[in-house]
Amino acid sequence: MREISAGIIIYRKTRTNADPEAEQARYGAGLTRTNAEIKFLILYHGHNYWNFPKGKIESEEKSFQTALREVKEETGLTRNDLIFNENFKAYEKFTFWRRVNNKNVRIFKIVIFYLAETKKSQIKISQEHEGYGWFAYKEALRILGKYKDSQKVLNQAYRFLKSKKGKVT
Repeated sequence: MREISAGIIIYRKTRTNADPEAEQARYGAGLTRTNAEIKFLILYHGHNYWNFPKGKIESEEKSFQTALREVKEETGLTRNDLIFNENFKAYEKFTFWRRVNNKNVRIFKIVIFYLAETKKSQIKISQEHEGYGWFAYKEALRILGKYKDSQKVLNQAYRFLKSKKGKVT
């Protein structure tokens, strides 16, 4: 059995300069240098399970529509809250077992991920989640722990953002 889902790896940039006045003095009036740290949104489902906002594609729905719908349902963020990196798409592929009609069925799952920036730091999680966090790359890798496919797509997103093609304008 095959199942296809879609989601969005959402990130925001946070400023890391400790003393803005000193930075302004160093670089001149009106000019400040800030180092932006990228933080990724990861939702907590409970039972030590963290992951990106995502969900199953419904009939007649395209993957991008699913990703937007799921993000709105799970975080309250809308299309207007997101700035997409149009040249990025990543895929998780894995298998798992599910009980269907009193039988164990092997499911082959594909998750299509898009990448988007938001300026919002506060979100409204759905009832299916117990919490969320904004994590720097290395901490996000640790949080995703045993979910190697999720770590892989996070790594792809991070490398993309650090490359020239990943710069958001």
